[in-house]
Amino acid sequence: MSLVSPRSVLEKIAVAIPDDCRENLVVIGSLAAGYGFFGDHASLEVRTKDADCLLSPRFRAIPAGIAVTEQLFAANWTFHPTEEFPPPGTAETPDARLPVARLQPPGSQDWFIELLTVPESPEDLAQRYIRLPTANGHFSLCSFGFLSLTDYEPIATEFGIRVARPEMMALANLLNHPALGPQTMTGLIGGRKIKRSNKALGRVLALALLAERKNEDTLLTWAPLWAEALQTRFPARWRELALQSGHGLRQLLGEKAEDDFEEALHTSAYGLLASQPPTNTLLRTAGERLLADAIEPLERLATA
Repeated sequence: MSLVSPRSVLEKIAVAIPDDCRENLVVIGSLAAGYGFFGDHASLEVRTKDADCLLSPRFRAIPAGIAVTEQLFAANWTFHPTEEFPPPGTAETPDARLPVARLQPPGSQDWFIELLTVPESPEDLAQRYIRLPTANGHFSLCSFGFLSLTDYEPIATEFGIRVARPEMMALANLLNHPALGPQTMTGLIGGRKIKRSNKALGRVLALALLAERKNEDTLLTWAPLWAEALQTRFPARWRELALQSGHGLRQLLGEKAEDDFEEALHTSAYGLLASQPPTNTLLRTAGERLLADAIEPLERLATA
């Protein structure tokens, strides 16, 4: 993973994306968070390898994905190969063996775009891969979990594209990981193998810390927006989801999870907080404030 300027990368993405697809694209992940919190500071960077671009609504994802992919190839972007998927797929490639649509800009290997989409329905939270047939090969669009929360009321940028709200990305990660799990990331983070839940919940803590650094009262505004988003995206079970939103974080902050918390600290300091690495105490305090200022108020709203 490379240190990159969120502002610079977002500007490059905006220039490359077809005009008529911009309304269907929301940038999520580290770039969105970095732009939202310190996009006006050129000296502050995040360490990431992928620019996650969410295509929605779902019925527009395939045509928008084809248009974006083909325009990028026409502008000399290239497929980002991996050991498992060295070339693009073909019409004969089974859906399960199609590579995710990852494209890197000409002249750079520091980062690449990865195209994603939202789940088909509120009940469909499993990881899915949808075929994306293009003139330059067949790829897949991935959808999973609570991605539909990340495109709730996104933030417009001066570049003509939108980025996810930090609080929505935090909520999606909280709900995707209601407990600490044994699964690890496929790649190394800062030379270490990291549990997937620790990385995601570490991202939540980093978002909370950055929000407090920008405005110490910001976390107090998260619960009402979380409740509104859950009622909109998951009307039949929003109370249930609200009440489980803090389970994984409470476990991470517990006395029996010191090793897991250290992994969360490592991945946060290496990635989103690379320009301003936190101490163990600072990150833990951010988690405790997130519980008190956002998660517990959300739980109260769900039981009212």
